[in-house]
Amino acid sequence: MKRGPLAVVLAMLVAGCASHPSSTTVDTRAENVDHQRLDPNVGAQGSGKVETYQLGPTEGYRMPQLNAGPDPAVGDRDPRRALAPTTVCLQLVIDAEGKVERSLPVIDRSDCAAGNAPENAPLMQAAQEAVAMWRFVPAAVCHFPPQRVPTDRGNCEGAERIELVAVSLLYGFTFEIVKGQHVVRGQGR
Repeated sequence: MKRGPLAVVLAMLVAGCASHPSSTTVDTRAENVDHQRLDPNVGAQGSGKVETYQLGPTEGYRMPQLNAGPDPAVGDRDPRRALAPTTVCLQLVIDAEGKVERSLPVIDRSDCAAGNAPENAPLMQAAQEAVAMWRFVPAAVCHFPPQRVPTDRGNCEGAERIELVAVSLLYGFTFEIVKGQHVVRGQGR
């Protein structure tokens, strides 16, 4: 049975439920960057509304893991000299090979509404350019034999079959200009 779209729904649901906000700061030239996987069910009007898929008793799910990718760089495209913390959000569609297939602005959440403002277009563009180069260890549905179902079903080790799946994840990027320098704080990588 082919499960492509169903696996995407599973991955979207699990991604939202399994996210844990973290805060890691990575220093780059003039920017500090950190990104957060957003809960698709909090504050959403339309994003993240999915049907539930129940894993079978011998199935597990491995979250995608960011392997490599640049941080957003705004540079000279934003002429402002001051900017209070401003959050823009993207929904990433990550294919079964771990590449970002596309990113879509998320503007229907109250915490992401700034992405809709024309003056914030450079921030959205910087975020989209950066995530287009991100690479992930792909998400997967792990199929275990009944006698070898592990306690941690998020680890595919010992699975008799690993089904790589496309997923959709939400990320937020909070931009700020401090002393003339762009700073990007994110909400969890």
